[in-house]
Amino acid sequence: MNPLRVAILGLGTIGTGVARLLLEHKELLAARAGRPVKLVAAADRDLSRDRGLDLSGVQLFDDAEKLLREAEADVVVELIGGYEPARSLVLAAIAQGRHVVTANKALIAKHGEEILAVAAKKGVAVLFEAAVGGGIPILKALREGLAANRITSVIGILNGTCNFILTRMEETGEDFASALREAQARGYAEADPSLDVDGVDAAHKLAILAAMAFGARLNFAGVHTEGIARVTPIDMEHARELGYRIKLLAVARPHKQAIEMRVHPALVPLSSPLAEVRDSYNAVMVVGDFVEKTMFYGRGAGERPTASAVVADILDIARTNGAGLAPPMGFVESERRAIPDLPMADVETEYYIRLMVRDKPGVIAAVTGILGDHRISLEALVQKERHATRAVPVVMLTHTTREGNLQAAVARIAHLPDVVEEPLILRVERV
Repeated sequence: MNPLRVAILGLGTIGTGVARLLLEHKELLAARAGRPVKLVAAADRDLSRDRGLDLSGVQLFDDAEKLLREAEADVVVELIGGYEPARSLVLAAIAQGRHVVTANKALIAKHGEEILAVAAKKGVAVLFEAAVGGGIPILKALREGLAANRITSVIGILNGTCNFILTRMEETGEDFASALREAQARGYAEADPSLDVDGVDAAHKLAILAAMAFGARLNFAGVHTEGIARVTPIDMEHARELGYRIKLLAVARPHKQAIEMRVHPALVPLSSPLAEVRDSYNAVMVVGDFVEKTMFYGRGAGERPTASAVVADILDIARTNGAGLAPPMGFVESERRAIPDLPMADVETEYYIRLMVRDKPGVIAAVTGILGDHRISLEALVQKERHATRAVPVVMLTHTTREGNLQAAVARIAHLPDVVEEPLILRVERV
């Protein structure tokens, strides 16, 4: 059969991994696809860098637009990242009748509806398994393996950088800034780590998972997002003493007329399998009405795991020529609909509250009085030893309550004269 011709836009870490896999596993890929899969072209602004690959048979371009104009390829693999020029290049490739594979979660989360609609009209495939979970085949699982189930929740650790930082803080007692520097030194975090540590990267991924799980339109703007910068070693210690571990969680659940979507640090019981996900690994727990709990675990980023997912998408196209694939978002287009996001004020869960207060009589009574005013009951309250600042940490676990009530109470508590810094609120997820 004719080979499937592949062009790569971007020869960074992931692009180099995809090229390596296509070149080094070409016999295996041909055996799995039933036809050769051939890397014919690649574009990168820096073609002088030694990537440890023999690209002598590959047409190289220092301009992605020029590649689209001149290279003959059946599949364009977009690995540039970000919104632009990735969006324009993907739309141009689709307009030329080429299939597209991408690892770009930001692109799919924000512009996926536009891209998929144009691709459907043109009759080409757009696949993006590597956009969520690196080498974990979570999108294929939702799209195909779990298709018979009504999904009741998707909860995951979706950012390896944050998971590494939180693991380091727990194991060594380092503060956030020190653990972040270690993540950067090891190559887990970028020089500007804000997309990771502020939760945006995980929010991109959750938007995709939620849309695919619940038959919704992509709604990245509807994901409530918080980062991990305010978590301290004190919180790590308290969580462990209370039987929990702190993780950056991505949570999505369907409600009658809305979808709950949130990314934030949370307390996870030590007995939960998610609590055992360490270092830069990712994991996603999907609960279905028939299959019950399922767990997907593996490397969530990096050259080799992500390249594995990209090439798996390429193989799907090689086998089918892009025809007869499952719907890209898991539901036929006529059944997908815009579903509003559940306001955070209406979310109900348990909470961890950490206050730093002056060690004076009446402070705890004032705090618990305010919580009572807002119909919030406590499961546990722990007051620790005095700190050098003459402030003491007071830690509380609440029973299930409404977020709006909790936020209103904490706003009042923050203004008490003996509360010396902004309270920290973490949600508790019993998964």
